Amino acid sequence: MSGQDALPLTPPPDPHPRKPRLAAPAGAIDCHVHLFGPASRYPFHPGSKYRSADALPETNIALQDTLGLSGAVVVSGAGYGQNPDHLAEVLRRFPDRFRGVALLPDDVDRARVAELDALGVRGARFVSHGHRGALPRLSSPRIPELIAEFGWHVQFYPHGTDLVEHADALLRLPNRIVLDHFACIPAAGGVEQPAFRRLLELLDTGRVWVKISGPMRCTAQDYPYAAVTPLARALVRHAPERLLWGSDWPHTNMQGRAMPNDGDLFDLLGEWVDERPVLERILVGNPREVYGEFGQDAAARD
Repeated sequence: MSGQDALPLTPPPDPHPRKPRLAAPAGAIDCHVHLFGPASRYPFHPGSKYRSADALPETNIALQDTLGLSGAVVVSGAGYGQNPDHLAEVLRRFPDRFRGVALLPDDVDRARVAELDALGVRGARFVSHGHRGALPRLSSPRIPELIAEFGWHVQFYPHGTDLVEHADALLRLPNRIVLDHFACIPAAGGVEQPAFRRLLELLDTGRVWVKISGPMRCTAQDYPYAAVTPLARALVRHAPERLLWGSDWPHTNMQGRAMPNDGDLFDLLGEWVDERPVLERILVGNPREVYGEFGQDAAARD
């Protein structure tokens, strides 16, 4: 057995998502999910820090239907390293329900980016050096400049408070920027900590979006992640036009923690957002500004 095969499976999501109390507006989009499998065709990268049971597009579509969503953005899972082949197959099979953000190989060329663009990829993900795994880093402007030709954004996952040290470099890129999971800012530091104040400044540039997703990535608390609520509400007050929501399904790397129900996670939006037009902006308008028009009911909006 290889060292990677010896890794335990990451805990699975709750197999019985409940229907949320919060009614999703028509056309709502989940802007952050990961998909895996079938494992027989897509083995995990030997450098991955986790393995997952299959989390198939059909299962996620069923979750979308339960939550009242129109579609989802698939972010290439770190388990596959810098290989977008699995993402490409998902987008070929389900063009109406998914768009994508890819983990690109360091030597990616224009032809490959053009192929992925035609399938519905709209961004490339990078992480700061605080994150382990076989993941792309922003060590060179080559790939951001290449994908900018196609209108793709740079999706960046900071670690801890290191958004402060990366902010200026991100703004020098030619792309729009999307920050993962509350920019990974520790919720315990509150809204006055320097990293959160810098996040607000970045949103004010009009070139940066942040996902109010993965609250469990910002705190060691379990649901309802109370320490994250002040950050979420401050972001909603400050820049609702720059926010995206994501479930982070299937919630990898939750060993030793309570697995949330996805209906409960969606209902957190009801605690973070007070006004229905703002909710519609976050779930419907903003995703289409970043990822384009898609979703099972797209034809009805054309």
